[in-house]
Amino acid sequence: MFTFCFFILCLTFIVWTPVEGQSEVIGSTQPIIASPGDDVILPCHLDPEFNVTGLTVEWSKPDLKPDPSDRLSRVAYVHLYRHRKEDLDMKIPAYLNRTELFTDELERGNISLKIMNVTLADEGRYRCLVPKLESSAKSAIVELVVVESKSDETWTTETPLHLQTPDPTDETDVKGGRHSRSALISGVVVCCILLIFGGLVGGYLFKQRSQKPNHPI
Repeated sequence: MFTFCFFILCLTFIVWTPVEGQSEVIGSTQPIIASPGDDVILPCHLDPEFNVTGLTVEWSKPDLKPDPSDRLSRVAYVHLYRHRKEDLDMKIPAYLNRTELFTDELERGNISLKIMNVTLADEGRYRCLVPKLESSAKSAIVELVVVESKSDETWTTETPLHLQTPDPTDETDVKGGRHSRSALISGVVVCCILLIFGGLVGGYLFKQRSQKPNHPI
């Protein structure tokens, strides 16, 4: 029984342990923010570096539904690289002449996608996939957010919560302010009393010392 359990444990460890040096597709953990008309780069790379020049690289929108008129239910690509060049046969028409890979960096595992002249319709999730990569992580998701202006972007992504103006109708904030003012007033009163008391004690001691007769030697 013990031998059987040990065998199962070893088998599980072998199955779940990744192969040393195996490359994985890595995307951005943060959304990429752009405005209409911008050129944007959706970052994606292989780690450790791996030459994908001779492999297929697919960029697609996983939330895009297949064309109902297509009997094969095929999903078009944002960008498809295979046979060492871009394949336009299944490209989404809206992305024609607007996407490109950094082909000079494919040998270093950089499969980032550049989208030019971004539109509001470009917003959404993008998947970069290397289907023939010998890895358990062949794809990654990158999210693109398109905002009307940079000011909107700054407020949405960079404004700390503690800098937001509190609601004057918020009862909690009002009570907190009252408590703070009360504590401040109480502290000032206590300090004044201590100062007065200290002055009285000091004056009394000084008076007693000055009235003490001097004894001749």
